[in-house]
Amino acid sequence: MTNSKNILLVEDDPNLGLVLNEFLKMEGFSVSLARDGEKGFESFSNSKFDLCLLDCMMPKMDGFTLGKKIREINQEIPIIFLTAKSLKEDKLKGFDLGGDDYITKPFDEDELVRRINAVLKRVNTTPEVKEQIFNVGKFVYDHANLTLTLSEEIFRITQKEGDVLYLLLQNKNNVLRREDILVNVWGENDYFMGRSLDVFITKLRKHLKLDSTIKIENVHGVGFILSENN
Repeated sequence: MTNSKNILLVEDDPNLGLVLNEFLKMEGFSVSLARDGEKGFESFSNSKFDLCLLDCMMPKMDGFTLGKKIREINQEIPIIFLTAKSLKEDKLKGFDLGGDDYITKPFDEDELVRRINAVLKRVNTTPEVKEQIFNVGKFVYDHANLTLTLSEEIFRITQKEGDVLYLLLQNKNNVLRREDILVNVWGENDYFMGRSLDVFITKLRKHLKLDSTIKIENVHGVGFILSENN
């Protein structure tokens, strides 16, 4: 089972965090796990997520404070709060901060997945305008026109090169699975298509090599990750 949705999981309990991380990955989600609120906010600021799963009671920064800071940056991203408390006041506080759902520990993992899918289904029913222009290192990538601009020099790339780069940029700093690229760009996950993907990754690396801070790394047996080392 595959799922292109990327979840930020912020949970300070090491055992529960590990269990949820592994279970959600088994369900096909991509997951970034942070152990406290400060690290969670750092992850959110540096990557793109489709949903945030926040424990309420955490050191350094609690989940409510983290949720508020996330809402100041992004009004649309779904937030589900996790808590050991079942107090009405806590639930109301979570919803007042813009939470989309609230689940009390202990909970069944299958129920959590159903709630995640329900929230994602609700938010995805609203049409959204996809971002077309990206800043990556010293480059500006215009997906609509398939151009990479460095200073005043413009490079035009092919449609498939552009489609692969577009997916990498949408998932910047996160692993993008090979099968997700193949299905989205080529329409199927096939061995020969996979060889073709490797060729396009090589081409993109050549285009981007003028900025040494940009890397497209191969995660063996899984996929690729585009990152910047500032």
